[in-house]
This record gives sequence, C-alpha cells and structure tokens, in this order.
Amino acid sequence: MMLDKSITGIYIAPKWGGSMTGHAKVALKAGKGIVGDRYYSETGKNRSTYKGQPDFELTLIESEVIEIFNKETGNSFHESDFRRNLITKGVRLNDLEGQYFTINGISLYGVRLCEPCASLQRRLGVSILPELVGKGGLRAQVRGSGILSVGDSLAFDL
Repeated sequence: MMLDKSITGIYIAPKWGGSMTGHAKVALKAGKGIVGDRYYSETGKNRSTYKGQPDFELTLIESEVIEIFNKETGNSFHESDFRRNLITKGVRLNDLEGQYFTINGISLYGVRLCEPCASLQRRLGVSILPELVGKGGLRAQVRGSGILSVGDSLAFDL
C-alpha cells in the first residue's frame, strides 16, 4: 500500500518567538518563505545560512515523529508545539536533505535537518534529547512561488 505523501498542517508565527497559528492555505514566495511568517521578514535573528544556502525560509516535520514522541514520552503535544511550518505525512524528510522536491508544483530545496534546539526544549518543558535528534524535521529553501494548502501532495525524485 502506497502512503499518501501530503501536508497535514500549516503553521506560522508572525514574529520571532510568537505563537504559532494554523492555516488551511498560505502563499509562498521564492527566496522568502511563507507570507506573514517570522522567517519571511528581511530582518531578525531568525535568518541564517548553511554552507551558503538560506535555511530559514520553511521548516517541516513528520506527523509520525510527533505521534511517536508523544506516545513514547507520555505527552500529548499538539503538532504546532514543535514550531515547524509544515506537518507532513507519509514522507521521510531526512531523505530530502540536499534534494529538490515540490509541493503543489512549488519548487523547494531541502537544505539541512532541523535539529531540536534549546528554545524548543524550554517551550515544551520536557526532555527532547535524544528522542528528537535526527528527527526534528527539515529546513528548506523556497525556490518557487504559489499557494500551498493542507492536503497538498509532496513530489520528489530520489
């Protein structure tokens, strides 16, 4: 049985450290990220690069990782608590590191893994290490513009 590789949640925070809000549909702009998200801004300490590639434009995490983390740790965190922009289902995001992929025809590039950080640990108030090492998601570059919606499928060639 083939799993559907899709987006099951979309979350943004309008400013660094702000609350995450869920959306059914968002606009992506090439080289910028999600319109209205903290990473879209041209300023702030949230902008970073990795090996010369911007890695702040979009973050993704697998819904399966969240489910397993909650089950194994006895927690019931909402997917938005993990502070990633997109929640995916049916795709192993680690496989997209260094790869081009598309969502609803929008070109993206997986720059590097999005490892759990001290800020996330403080926000959740529970140990996330070593449980989320290598499972914290993916930082991606937005290479094309368009509209992204919950339910959109991911496509890639590996």
